[in-house]
Amino acid sequence: MCGAWRVLAQLAVLAMWVASGSAVYAQRLAPRHQQTPPPILAQVASPTVGRQLEVSDTNTESMYATSLSGRAGDALRGRALVADRQYSLCLLCHRAPMEEARFQGMLAPDLKTAAAALSEVQLRARIADARRFNPETIMPAYYSTDGLQRVAPAYVGKTIFTAQDIEDVVAWLMSLK
Repeated sequence: MCGAWRVLAQLAVLAMWVASGSAVYAQRLAPRHQQTPPPILAQVASPTVGRQLEVSDTNTESMYATSLSGRAGDALRGRALVADRQYSLCLLCHRAPMEEARFQGMLAPDLKTAAAALSEVQLRARIADARRFNPETIMPAYYSTDGLQRVAPAYVGKTIFTAQDIEDVVAWLMSLK
């Protein structure tokens, strides 16, 4: 069954490449020895990512320096949110240290690795709106409604996560360090 999921993921990547015409997706289809890491993986693997935010957005650190909800996050609730495939979809692309969660993604960084490399502020900023760091990301903007396209009328102006959801997920990720 694992092989079937891998083929399905490769077909999804191929569909994105055809739709966008982007060389990034075409490069992912190259043989492994010819591939360079996608930009987001290179950022997480970089030794400096855990120490500083990218210079592309100078307001990010101040925007996400404190809790979005004004309350501390609940790590157990954050773990449940990440595992919930109907609400957050995190495990569609990411792997997480959850033995009970089968068929985890391989398109994005492992959550334990990302948590180890990034600060609380950086994690909060990436979950809220990853487009600030990589405008071509396929990660949803969980706490932003700016610049979204093809949004169903019932969801216009609404965020995917609440401020407390963001804090709960950040608390769980911080507990992985």
